[in-house]
Amino acid sequence: MKYYLPKDFMMGASAAAWQTEGWAGKTAGQDSLIDAAYKFSPERWHQGYGPTIATDFYHRYKEDCALMKEMGMKAYRTSIDWSRFIKDYETGEVNEEAAVFYNNVVDELIKNGVEPIICLEHWELPNQLFEKYGGWNSKKVVDFYVKYAEAAFKLLGDRVKYWFTFNEPIVFPELAIMEGVWYPYKSDTKEAMQWNYNKVLATAKVVKLYHEKEYGYKSGGKIGIIINAAPSYPRSQSADDVHAANMYDLFFNKIYMDPCIKGEFPKEYFSILKEHDCMISVTDEELEIIKENRIDIMGLNYYRPNRVKARNAGWNPNVKFSPRYYYDEYELQGKKMNPFRGWEIYAKGLYDFAMILKQEYNNLPWLVTENGMGVEGEWQHKDENKIIQDAYRIDFVADHLHWLLKAIGEGSNCKGYLMWNFTDNVSPYNAFKNRYGYVEIDLDDNRNRRMKKSGYWFKETVQSGYFEYDSFEPIYK
Repeated sequence: MKYYLPKDFMMGASAAAWQTEGWAGKTAGQDSLIDAAYKFSPERWHQGYGPTIATDFYHRYKEDCALMKEMGMKAYRTSIDWSRFIKDYETGEVNEEAAVFYNNVVDELIKNGVEPIICLEHWELPNQLFEKYGGWNSKKVVDFYVKYAEAAFKLLGDRVKYWFTFNEPIVFPELAIMEGVWYPYKSDTKEAMQWNYNKVLATAKVVKLYHEKEYGYKSGGKIGIIINAAPSYPRSQSADDVHAANMYDLFFNKIYMDPCIKGEFPKEYFSILKEHDCMISVTDEELEIIKENRIDIMGLNYYRPNRVKARNAGWNPNVKFSPRYYYDEYELQGKKMNPFRGWEIYAKGLYDFAMILKQEYNNLPWLVTENGMGVEGEWQHKDENKIIQDAYRIDFVADHLHWLLKAIGEGSNCKGYLMWNFTDNVSPYNAFKNRYGYVEIDLDDNRNRRMKKSGYWFKETVQSGYFEYDSFEPIYK
């Protein structure tokens, strides 16, 4: 069966500054928080690879943009490394070398027919702001971020028509501040929730800035936020399991979606924080700013569903509160798995979330900004021409796309599909262990680029405007 792409549908890929650029051009004091995480414990990163060289996009962006053109890529979403870009956080003064680099990248994308989509923060919080102010725990950092955003808009706003304030803003608060599994290895739910709130506030302030000043908004530009969200499926329809799923949804989806799209936090959110002695710093003035300055577009990073059930045991009173107080995770029998990442593959979840956006969030315009499959040991699947035969990735993308097109056919306001990633890339702690790209980064051959079978499939799909799909074999035999 043939599945046709909608007219003007953006087929492309996503990346991040820190996962591609490397440290080239950086000077002392320009570490991001993720750079500091690597320097603090490089032994935790797979085979010691970190963001030092990454894919060397800093030097090879022209080569990569030409390859995007060859593949027929319509859009590329990446980020600006805040720690590289801003010279003086107090004033918002720009590092001129960085300004030249990002100017050149945007121009090169456009020259090659690729729509540049820019995210202002993909975990590149300057480490100086973490060490001096506590990072996103501080509202002073919110003010620094607004100055940074204004500098970025002034530099690129005449050419960049799609902006996002944050990518997966919940990840660092969850894994680094609340769960203690990423640097700086803290375990403080109250502080994590302050990070989340301050990022919502920062988003609203930057949306206000973008809407009020002539940085591209009045000529059709859009600004939003990218969240890593998924439907929360209860184990059963029992009241306790449904409540567990609702609480998971509250803490991991709605605390960003509701204020950014609807202008208000869920009514029960602050009362729950108070109940558990985790209430954060919030003012009426800030809530009004959030209410009046909502996003134009949303990015969705979807990898796997959330499956939860009611807890089997009571919460240990000697352990600080966390959202896990309300749920346990649930493993679905017979689920399709990506064994390398340890994640369930459930393409229909993309359709289900599209329907949530349509029915509960005003059918806001949105993009799939990440969706992909990380696989270890892909070098074992090369043909005689050294091309990785990643048919499993083609199946993965096509399966998700066919559910996405079903949602669009039913009225979902989705504008494009950007896979993670254009090339293989460095991931936090997993480094280059699991490969995600349409294009191989050959670490044994000077990081040279080579399209995989999936890259050729992407090219053919964009050229023809459709892909064929009847049924899928298991993703990985």
